[in-house]
Amino acid sequence: MTQKLSLSEELAYNTVRIESETSSGKHSVGTGFFFHFEVTSGKIIPVVITNKHVVADAKRGTFHLTRAGSDGLPIVGQFETIVLDDFDRNWIPHPQTDVDLCAMPVAPLLNQAQQQGLTFFHRSFNKTLIANSSLLADLTALEEILMIGYPVGIWDSKNNMPIFRSGITATHPNIDYNGKTEFMIDCACFPGSSGSPVLLYNFGNYHDRAGNTVIGTRLALLGILYAGPQFTVEGKIIVSPIPTQLESVPISRIPTNLGMVIKAQRILEFEPLLQRLAGGT
Repeated sequence: MTQKLSLSEELAYNTVRIESETSSGKHSVGTGFFFHFEVTSGKIIPVVITNKHVVADAKRGTFHLTRAGSDGLPIVGQFETIVLDDFDRNWIPHPQTDVDLCAMPVAPLLNQAQQQGLTFFHRSFNKTLIANSSLLADLTALEEILMIGYPVGIWDSKNNMPIFRSGITATHPNIDYNGKTEFMIDCACFPGSSGSPVLLYNFGNYHDRAGNTVIGTRLALLGILYAGPQFTVEGKIIVSPIPTQLESVPISRIPTNLGMVIKAQRILEFEPLLQRLAGGT
């Protein structure tokens, strides 16, 4: 009997490593994750979500997708490399220019693979996993978080696996930091982490607002990493997008191990755009 995957093992297949090349030949690495929209009754549109700055001016992009076996489980170590030209044109930008999110519908890619006899294994977040207002109101200012991605481009290249990082909320996830639909985390945020999903993840037990121990596992998508405060050599603190390029450069900005996170509810603002794409109402 084949052993099914644990929750943390399944989470390893929610993300996808995004490798990009610009027209000038610069290479970068970022993180994307799968998300399913139900735009009409029974009609599902799978997309990959990432930051706009991850794919900006990318003329060629690469995904690595793990193959699925006849049992429906991943074949660890077997994956296909998908290369897409005009990569930046494949993405739908968030309708608000100041929201650093974009989405790429991937049904054509997955359907084409199936026609070629390839089935990929991935897991997707959906609307039910986004932290709702009731859950957010029940959280405290200090919660454990999990971030999944490819920091400094690091990954298990043999098995196509991402890197898990843990941390805590640095500001209350139910309060809009500086008036924006964002919050801050205390977690090492390096180039390659842009677009990483940030999850509320409590395995086995957690504490409620009153300090009582609750037995059970809690999982919710809180947001998407996009930027981080950095300390410059001039002594200034600036907030800038998490870089995607991995070239060696002189150290002029020092990461603060803090990250800016767009709240996950902003993902739902893609829904009307995808409904039109699908011909829905």
